[in-house]
Amino acid sequence: MQKKDYRGYRAYQYLEPGVDFKEFKLSKETGLFPPYTIPLTEAQEERAKRLFEENLVISLHDHMFVAPENLNEFFEFRRWGRDSMGYEGLSQSGLDCVFDNLMNGTAMITSRAGWKWDDILFDLGMRLCDIAHQDMVVLGLTTDDIRQAKKNKKIAFVASLEASTMIENELDRLDILYGFGVRCMGIAYSEGNSLGYGLKEKNDGGLTEFGRQAVRRMNKLGIAIDISHSGDKTSLDTIETSEKPIFITHAGARSLWDSNRLKPDYIIQACAERGGVIGIEAAPHTTMTKNQPKHNLDSFMEHFEYCANLVGIDHVAFGPDVLFGDHVGIHRVFASALSISAAHGKKDFEEVDYVEGIENPTEAFPNIVRWLITRGYSDEDIAKVIGGNIMRVLDEVWYNPKTMGVGKEDEKATV
Repeated sequence: MQKKDYRGYRAYQYLEPGVDFKEFKLSKETGLFPPYTIPLTEAQEERAKRLFEENLVISLHDHMFVAPENLNEFFEFRRWGRDSMGYEGLSQSGLDCVFDNLMNGTAMITSRAGWKWDDILFDLGMRLCDIAHQDMVVLGLTTDDIRQAKKNKKIAFVASLEASTMIENELDRLDILYGFGVRCMGIAYSEGNSLGYGLKEKNDGGLTEFGRQAVRRMNKLGIAIDISHSGDKTSLDTIETSEKPIFITHAGARSLWDSNRLKPDYIIQACAERGGVIGIEAAPHTTMTKNQPKHNLDSFMEHFEYCANLVGIDHVAFGPDVLFGDHVGIHRVFASALSISAAHGKKDFEEVDYVEGIENPTEAFPNIVRWLITRGYSDEDIAKVIGGNIMRVLDEVWYNPKTMGVGKEDEKATV
């Protein structure tokens, strides 16, 4: 993997713990659970190293914070609104860019329900302040930022939100969030909002008229749209309303595991037909399959292969949705807020304490690449699914200051 320009920075080290903020003992960034690495031959090891060095590696959905060691403190930890990014673990992840989804619905600084405007801005501003005090992670606002991060041995941070609930009925709040650096937003989380319906709702009425306006505004601003947690009709309406390709940043195939958290074939196909991409999800107890009801790396990759066969390799990527800490424990703490029961599906499954081989950001992409190598995927196809497909969509969706507002002849001169 490309060695990143990491110099030992720890989150908020410019402040004094216990004086400037309440200190919590945090989990280990690596080694919390037994490590697992897919073994390769010497030649395969060299190939894996080259693939990481020569290609952009992008996670379409993750949470790069470090959870507190004592999960009984988690709600208090959240109320302080000061997530600590796992810089050391991130530096070893092989990633060149990560779509980081912050606290999102668990930003409960002023509210027990989450998704409040003030809380989202507090959370976002706090993370960006920390990033501004170090130099390994850079803010990813354009595709050029991502490419330059790779070139300079840094990692681009793309601020993302899993739902648009916090904009309420204020369309201009999308502009404000864009100004704060947000470049990817979901329509709804599990619960419905003013834009549309989430996967938890029994009656999905699709995008509201306000939701259609919001989709059009996101297109104009250059915010990538995500439908991972949206209900089926809301998802399809979003795909059809958007003038640009959209993302399913973190999900899998419902055909393999009957859960509302995963997407039916026709939505995955509709997304791909408009040029979009689905990122395969790895959070505990999501991408299981009928063949493998125990969640592991192979069941996760079974979802990848199913989607690749369904819509083609050009429309699949990875959004592992992992973090540093006890992920299963956090799900138990936030079972109600995160609608965990709605995500698990109707079949019985074997609960795991962690997902072996893809438990945290440090081991996720190294094992994804190693798995693809052992299954005989070509360099070209691996390059597409670990970053190339995402960049193709971003080049079309994100605002490009070099070409915006110029004619075709002028555009040639700016390239």
